[in-house]
Amino acid sequence: MFIETESTPNPATLKFLPGRPVMSAGTLDMRDPAGARQSPLAERLFALGGVRGVFFGRDFISVTSDGEDWSELKPAALGAIMEHYLSGEPLLTPEAQVSAEDAEPEFFAAEDAETVDAIKQLIETHVRPAVANDGGDIRFRGFRDGTVYLAMKGSCSGCPSSTATLKHGVQNLLQHYVPDVRAVESV
Repeated sequence: MFIETESTPNPATLKFLPGRPVMSAGTLDMRDPAGARQSPLAERLFALGGVRGVFFGRDFISVTSDGEDWSELKPAALGAIMEHYLSGEPLLTPEAQVSAEDAEPEFFAAEDAETVDAIKQLIETHVRPAVANDGGDIRFRGFRDGTVYLAMKGSCSGCPSSTATLKHGVQNLLQHYVPDVRAVESV
């Protein structure tokens, strides 16, 4: 089994590509060992020490360290991921709380439905693929008074460049195509 790794804009996070699907639907973001109880693989990764977060995407695993030195953690994480896949254990426990596409409630006024549809379409086609390439995910959460509220997960959560991504990338894109958008905020 060959597992590729990619750096992300967040220096504390590495993206691991096992060459097979990770999540068949949704995503799972675990920020502590208690949350990792949802997955034998996440438990293995947190047990290595120095792990502050694990995120499962469609075809990748993002691991966030509690520092930025990957010299010891990277080989250990690769070993844990390989060991998990070779063991045949399931990725998730039956109790896992997978973040489905629409699991978290959205908020917006009924009269803004057309604007929200345009915003969601742009996020799905332009923003989410780029964010997934960086080892994370971004979801629409709401729209109120010209402000779009987005949830960032995986390597994007806590990333030093996430504010710039939101303000200069996502906000500019949405303002260009949707004149009602005045600002973008992270929730």
